[in-house]
Amino acid sequence: MPEICRFLGIVIYMLYNDHSPPHFHAEYGEYKISVDINSGVVEGRFPRRALSAVIDWYMVSKDALLEDWALAAHHEPLKRIQPLE
Repeated sequence: MPEICRFLGIVIYMLYNDHSPPHFHAEYGEYKISVDINSGVVEGRFPRRALSAVIDWYMVSKDALLEDWALAAHHEPLKRIQPLE
């Protein structure tokens, strides 16, 4: 599970060889979601505040997330993305 960011107890990661469309995963305690990078569609369950934080982070990190998705597709090391401040 290549971690690309961590903030407020939330771990953001991508998987190599993962299926399309481009997306990332997030975990918060026992909660797990995946977020489509192009559309922002969320699958899974997260507490409301944690989900809001992930969406805020996603909105400012979308370009970096797409870059990491391309790196993962080529089995290259992923770049860390700045956490939500």
